[in-house]
Amino acid sequence: MSSLEIRVATAADLHFITAIYEHAVRYGTATFELTPPDLAEMTRRFTALTEGGFPYVVALLEGRVVGYAYASAYRPRPAYRFTVENSIYLDPAIHRRGIGVKLLQRLIAESEARGYRQMIAVIGDSANAGSIGVHTKAGFKMIGIHPAVGFKFGRWLDTVMMQLPLGEGGNTVPLAE
Repeated sequence: MSSLEIRVATAADLHFITAIYEHAVRYGTATFELTPPDLAEMTRRFTALTEGGFPYVVALLEGRVVGYAYASAYRPRPAYRFTVENSIYLDPAIHRRGIGVKLLQRLIAESEARGYRQMIAVIGDSANAGSIGVHTKAGFKMIGIHPAVGFKFGRWLDTVMMQLPLGEGGNTVPLAE
């Protein structure tokens, strides 16, 4: 897959990111969002994340954005400041090509470089074998399932929780205690 490039996302990528996410909202259970956000809202979210110091990356195949991933605050309280939650979305036309794993690996590296120590995956729908598989290949371990916490497309959905230690994980005291 020599034409694959994974790089830091820019505002110019947001039209593609918005379209990929719109499809996920309308047709998938990876997100529990029910109404696709427009470009202005996706731009607001992107700006908040990147200005907050969180990594945001895209995958390009033959020069076209086909996926994206970002890390965000796991929870707002200060004690969680070294833990991030990841999100990853792909154009459905490129599923099952290994691009998701490569995108997630880059996000992990970017998160480690920023000093984060844990990454949590909150995967929508316990039947989402693709996302569970991508996270497993990237080294995440299953930590639990929240049964029937979301309702979308006329059915109850679980969330799957997976976790990956970053860098030294919980085996070190951060410099900024």
